[in-house]
Amino acid sequence: MPVRSIVAGLVLVATPLFAQHGGGTAPALPAAPPREAAQFDFLLGQWELEVKPTVNTLAAKIHGVPKMLGSWKAWRALDGWGLEDELRITDAAGNPQSFTHAVRLYDATTRRWRISTVDVYRSVLSTTTAEVKDGVMTVMSTGNNAEGKTFVARTRYSDITPTSFRFRQERSYDDGAKWALTLSIDAKRVAAVAPR
Repeated sequence: MPVRSIVAGLVLVATPLFAQHGGGTAPALPAAPPREAAQFDFLLGQWELEVKPTVNTLAAKIHGVPKMLGSWKAWRALDGWGLEDELRITDAAGNPQSFTHAVRLYDATTRRWRISTVDVYRSVLSTTTAEVKDGVMTVMSTGNNAEGKTFVARTRYSDITPTSFRFRQERSYDDGAKWALTLSIDAKRVAAVAPR
């Protein structure tokens, strides 16, 4: 196919995009991400995790909560507008328990983060939003438990330092009137840059 035909085809595809914004010209796009796009930078690098699930079963009451370990790695992505990260959790013997991959994008219009997450082992895709208040990054989402009951999930990243942070995940089944802790993670940095 001649190059001229390819270019003409691209112009035809792009023209409706520009026309949607009026005047037939492209809207002015920011040349660089805003400084808020660095709010998740604390996550960059590689982390060693101590994972503490909240277990309310009889077996857990008798034998205690199982020891879980993990690793988290994150790197810059999307030309500075966000980052990607991978979280892996295993039991004490190294058996895989969870593997999630996230893409985190700062939305300058809403002044919030948009996060798309893949639960790899369960083939589940989800989206959430997040924002920073008083030094705490809070992620909010909704879901259904194994019985189909709807809940609101709240995840908080707090006590953030250059070498550590805390992650606490809670659920509410009454629209936020009461929260129950479901998972806590204490993270310690092991490398400033994560291998991909």
